[in-house]
Amino acid sequence: MTTAPDPAVVARLRAAGCVFAEDEAVLLGEAAASAAHLDGLVARRVAGEPLEQVLGWAEFCGLRFAVEPGVFVPRQRTRLLVREAVARAAPGAVVLDLCCGVGAVGAAVTAAVPSVELHAADLDPVAVRCARRNVSGSVYVGDLYDALPESLRGRVDVLVANAPYVPTDAIGLMPPEARDHEARAALDGGADGLDVQRRVAAAAPDWLAPGGALLIETGRQQAPGTVAACTSAGLTARVVEDDDLAATVVVAVREA
Repeated sequence: MTTAPDPAVVARLRAAGCVFAEDEAVLLGEAAASAAHLDGLVARRVAGEPLEQVLGWAEFCGLRFAVEPGVFVPRQRTRLLVREAVARAAPGAVVLDLCCGVGAVGAAVTAAVPSVELHAADLDPVAVRCARRNVSGSVYVGDLYDALPESLRGRVDVLVANAPYVPTDAIGLMPPEARDHEARAALDGGADGLDVQRRVAAAAPDWLAPGGALLIETGRQQAPGTVAACTSAGLTARVVEDDDLAATVVVAVREA
């Protein structure tokens, strides 16, 4: 049974511009151990911290993931990336979640496909600490493929990458929740947003198994550049879009 929101909390949240003030008030009330604790949680939210970081968890694909202050919060549009990965991952597949953040994509895939061998990696040690709580697989800290064991080379059936793809000059236009409270490295994709994607694509054939696929979340306007990066690496690429999620994914296959 849902607890009724505290009207005073609702008023504070609404005054701060929280669109779903009533729902947030309920969640914050459930998370608080005392009135003083609730006051502190509300103060953090009113100051602009993402609700998920305040609560300590985020919901994604029907699962709950631990998050800490400063980490990238999973976006609902990334469900398209999960959907495409699940469609390609047979039971027992080797799945690599690169730029994994808190591990939400890889964990969602393993929840949907039996016996997946999951590996995940991220540059941010705080995100990796969260991912190690969230996934039942091997999680490494380091810069892209440098973090991975050599034993994984040439074995990956599905490589998912939600690499940063916001152009540097556009970060200042992002909502304050993101630009002020998430790691810059999780957002900044360089001048055109594709710097990290190019690096991911260039080395992907070395790590993919024959017939394996690289799946990269990207922006709709950036998709041609993402495709070009993948084809330059020798992969066969196509674009998948979901208007309801406002999501775009490039699927690039290493031909057998």
